[in-house]
Amino acid sequence: MPNSRSDRDLSHMLERLDFDDPFHVVHPSHRRACTGLGRPLTEFETRRRVESLLSRNRRICSFKGGGVYDHYVPAHVAEIAGRNEFYTSYTPYQPEVSQGLLQTLFEYQSMMAEIVGMPVVNASMYDWSTALGESALMCNRVTGRTDMLVPASLSPQRREVLSTYASSARINVRYVPVDDATGQIRAESVAELISDDTAGVYLENPNYYGIFEGEAPDIVELAHKHGARAVVGVDPLACGVIKPPGAYGADIVVGEAAHLGNPVNFGGPLLGVFAVKDDRALLRTTPGRLIGLTEDADGVPGYVMTLQTREQHIRRQRATSNICTNEALCAVACAAYLASLGKRGFVELARVLMANAAYAATAIDAVDGFDAPVHDGIHFREFVVRSRIPWNEVESCLNENGITGGIPVDDDRSLFCITDKHTRDDIDRLCSVLGGI
Repeated sequence: MPNSRSDRDLSHMLERLDFDDPFHVVHPSHRRACTGLGRPLTEFETRRRVESLLSRNRRICSFKGGGVYDHYVPAHVAEIAGRNEFYTSYTPYQPEVSQGLLQTLFEYQSMMAEIVGMPVVNASMYDWSTALGESALMCNRVTGRTDMLVPASLSPQRREVLSTYASSARINVRYVPVDDATGQIRAESVAELISDDTAGVYLENPNYYGIFEGEAPDIVELAHKHGARAVVGVDPLACGVIKPPGAYGADIVVGEAAHLGNPVNFGGPLLGVFAVKDDRALLRTTPGRLIGLTEDADGVPGYVMTLQTREQHIRRQRATSNICTNEALCAVACAAYLASLGKRGFVELARVLMANAAYAATAIDAVDGFDAPVHDGIHFREFVVRSRIPWNEVESCLNENGITGGIPVDDDRSLFCITDKHTRDDIDRLCSVLGGI
């Protein structure tokens, strides 16, 4: 509200605002009538009313994944992340008063770097999709080339976000076909598309269908042979049972880590992973925050934001990225979760996910009218199921029985996800309902 130098000016301003009808500037065709609200309620009455509404909710057993995974999160993780010194996602520009948060983010970077086998991890990105988009921009910047090769099996969300990033930078996204039998991309298919214009080659391990890419090292080597950068998308948990991307030469690693310590929360917020190898060209153009360990004038260790000259609060429009307020609070929760698991617990959890998924796929495949898994390959926590009747009919029947199936792939296939929260009873009940369709 503008300052007024006289009561007359103030009175005139209030008349113009028209407090009797604050929405008078909205055209009548765009207004909605608010009816049935009733009288104002007290706090106690409001609480009772909300509890009554919430009691209508049904407990649903969900088998959806596709990048957002419902894992069990110990209660102490939320307690740690909710402490006053951590409970913000804003940037710690003043290190002298932010040592607790900076150290926690440094620990997150250190643990994630060890998991994915890369020396540098930022803290952090919005999600896997934006991390992929930023990796395409980085490949374009460091190579001066315009083509980006990605799998045709890319998730719809990552495909859309990558397309948005690429169009503004005039990057050509080219899709590598997927083998129908294995659900994987082949090195020979990449070789047919790669050229001197290729800035980067992207693959996911495991891929969107939950399958480990058997030719990932060969594809990375092929990218380097043609002077392109190799970008690998990974679920950090999968590194508990397979070699991390850094072990077979990835230049950039992206992924999603929200399920490590954060609830699903209607699909967000998420926690994008972004890591690079020890390469000056990559390091200097890495998006997002980097937390470093240093010493003050007295030799006392301290934590700071480092290499800030990349960022928009210093370089403005010449910054390497527009990532500013990131998902630091999610990274804090992730650090607490990983520290609680420890190395042994991390590996055990990954093995449990593989075992649960294998049990579920075998059980579903035994149900008449369903095939699982559709693809021949080693699966992590997800697999595709084929139905002999339209999948929307299958989903309707599952919903009636308190179950949501997987994410539809096409008319008769769906991507199922199994986590540590699914018991064998849950899987057996799913199969029982499928058998009755």
